[in-house]
Amino acid sequence: MAPLAETHPASPPPELGADADKHEPQTPTRTLSSWPAEQWEQEEEVDPWELPELLDTGVKWSDLDRRGKVLRVCTSVLKLLLLIGLLYMFVCSLDILSSAFQLVGGKAAGDIFKDNAVLSNPVAGLVIGVLVTVLVQSSSTSSSIVVSMVSSGLLEVKSAVPIIMGANIGTSVTNTIVAVMQAGDRNEFRRAFAGATVHDFFNWLSVLVLLPLEVASGMLYRLTKLVIDSFNIQTGADAPDLLKVITEPLTKNIIELDTSVIRDIATGDPAARNKSLIKIWCKTEKITSLVNVTVPGIANCTSDALCWEDGDFVWTQKNQTETIYLKKCTHMFVFADLPDLAVGLILLALSLLALCTCLILIVKLLNSMLKGQVAVIIKKVLNTDFPFPFAWVTGYLAILVGAGMTFIVQSSSVFTSAITPLVGIGVISLERAYPLTLGSNIGTTTTAILAAMASPGETLANSLQISLCHFFFNIAGILLWYPIPFTRVPIRLAKALGNRTAKYRWFAGLYLILCFLLFPLTVLGLSIAGWQVLVGVGVPVLVFAIFVIVVNVMQKRCPRFLPSFIRSWDFLPKPLHSMKPWDRVVTAGMSFCRTRCCCCCKCCRNEEKTHMENRSLEMYDNPALAIEDEVKVTATHL
Repeated sequence: MAPLAETHPASPPPELGADADKHEPQTPTRTLSSWPAEQWEQEEEVDPWELPELLDTGVKWSDLDRRGKVLRVCTSVLKLLLLIGLLYMFVCSLDILSSAFQLVGGKAAGDIFKDNAVLSNPVAGLVIGVLVTVLVQSSSTSSSIVVSMVSSGLLEVKSAVPIIMGANIGTSVTNTIVAVMQAGDRNEFRRAFAGATVHDFFNWLSVLVLLPLEVASGMLYRLTKLVIDSFNIQTGADAPDLLKVITEPLTKNIIELDTSVIRDIATGDPAARNKSLIKIWCKTEKITSLVNVTVPGIANCTSDALCWEDGDFVWTQKNQTETIYLKKCTHMFVFADLPDLAVGLILLALSLLALCTCLILIVKLLNSMLKGQVAVIIKKVLNTDFPFPFAWVTGYLAILVGAGMTFIVQSSSVFTSAITPLVGIGVISLERAYPLTLGSNIGTTTTAILAAMASPGETLANSLQISLCHFFFNIAGILLWYPIPFTRVPIRLAKALGNRTAKYRWFAGLYLILCFLLFPLTVLGLSIAGWQVLVGVGVPVLVFAIFVIVVNVMQKRCPRFLPSFIRSWDFLPKPLHSMKPWDRVVTAGMSFCRTRCCCCCKCCRNEEKTHMENRSLEMYDNPALAIEDEVKVTATHL
C-alpha cells in the first residue's frame, strides 16, 4: 500500500481549537507523517472522562424520500420495542441471578446468622451483612432475615445496625458485575466501572465514618428509637410490588423459591436444614383443629377445663395445624430430582449468559439509536445543570429522580445496573450518575419502611426501627459525601479505579474478589477467633494502610516535606509498587492457558486435515483402481 503523501495535511488534535490559535503565532500545518505517534496518543487521551460525541453517520432526514422516511420510522419503532424487550430480559435475568445465588449460598447465609456471639461484635456484624447480601444477591432478603431475628428475640436492634450497614455495601456488587461485562472497549469499561464502583466507595466511606460513631454513641439507634416512640405508628398496607407484577409471568415459570427456609435456619429451626429452597407447592391451606392427645400428667395439660383422666392416661386437647397441599408450582424445576446446589449452579450459568447477552445487545442498540439530534437532546436533558445561581439544585433533583425510580422498580440493584451501561457509552456522566445512585440508596429504604409497616403489631416497632436505621444511615452518608463539592471523594476514587482497571482489565476481577469475598471472610475469621485477635491484627494493618495513603498523597502534592528516601517507592522491589510485573504474569498465564486449550483442538484439526489429504491422494494415485471406481471416488470427493 502506498504511503500517505506529505502534501495532505492532518487536522490537529481536537484539544487544539480556535482559542489556542489566537494566542500562538501561526505555524505551518504539520503533516500526519511528521506528527509523533506518542504525541498523538497523549493528545487523544488528555481527558478520557469527557463524554464522547455520538455522531450521526447516516443520511439526514431532509435528504430522505417518502419511502426512506417511512422505513426509518418503522426501524426506529422496532428498535425501541426491541430495547424494551431486552430491558425486560435484563431485569428478569437479574431476578434469576438472585435466585441462583440464594440456592447456592442461601443455607450458608442462614448458618452465618446463627452465631449470636459473633453478631454482637459490630465489625463482624458488618462483614456478615456484606457476605450474606453477596450470597443471596438481595439486600431485601438479608434485611428480612435480620428483622425476623430481631422479632423473635434472637438479636437486639443495636446489634442489627452494623448488619444493615453491611447489607448496604453488599447490594452494590450486582452493578459492579454488570460493569465487568463491558470490558470489550477500554474507554467504555473505564466509565462503566467507575459508574458502578462510585456506589461501592460511597458505602465503604460512609461505614468508615458512621460505624465507629454508632459504636461509640449509638446515634442511629437513639434517633430511630426517638422516632418510633414519638409517633403512634399503626400497621399499614404492604409495599407496592410493581416490578414483580411485570417480571413474575416469566420468572415464576423458571424458578420459585421459599425464602422462609433461610429465615428458619437463621432463627434456629432444626427442621429447616432438611428443607429445600425450591418451592414445590404454590397453593397450600393450613387448617388448625383441636385434637385429643395424652400427656404425662395433669401439670402438662393446656388448661384445667381441657384435661381429664381415662384409666391410666391423662388426656388434653391441643391445637394442631395441618397443611393441605392443593396445587403444585409450574416452574421448570418442580419435577427435577436435583439438589439445591445443582439447580443453583445451572441457573447461575444461564442467568449470567442471559445477563451478558442482554447487556451487549442493549449497548449496541443504544449506540445505534443515540445518534445525531436525539443524542444531543438526551445528553442535554441528563447532564445539563440549571442556570446560575440554581446549578446546585440539579444534583438534588437527580437524587429525587433516583429515589423515585428505585421506589417504582423496588430494587436498587436493578436501577443502578440499568444506568451502568449508559455511563459506559457516554450518555450519562459520572458526576450525574453519582447523585442518581445516592437517590437509589434512599429509594430502596423507603420500600423497606413500607414493608416494615405491614408487619404484625408485635413485630412492627422492631421492623420499623431497623428500616429507619437503614434510611438515616444513607441520609447521613449523603450529608457527608455530597453537599460540598470537595467532599465528593467517591467520584475521585471511582475515577482512579476506573483508570486502573482500564489499563489492567484483570484488576476488576481482583477488586471484586478482594472487596466482596476475601476481605469480609478474613475479618469474619479474625472476629470468630476473638476481639483480641481482631484488634491485634487489624489495628497494625489499618495504621499501615493509613500511613501508605498519607505518603502517597504527600508524594503527589508536597514531596518536599517527606524524607528523601520515601519521596518515591523506587527503593522497594518493583512488584510492590507497580502493576506491570503482575500484568506480565497474568498476561503470560492467560496466553499459556489459551495456547494449551487451543493446542489440542488445532492438533486434532491438522491431523484430520492431513489424514483426509493423504487419503484423497491415495485414492487418486492408486493405479489398481478401475474406471468405474474412479468415477465413484470423484463424485464422492466432490
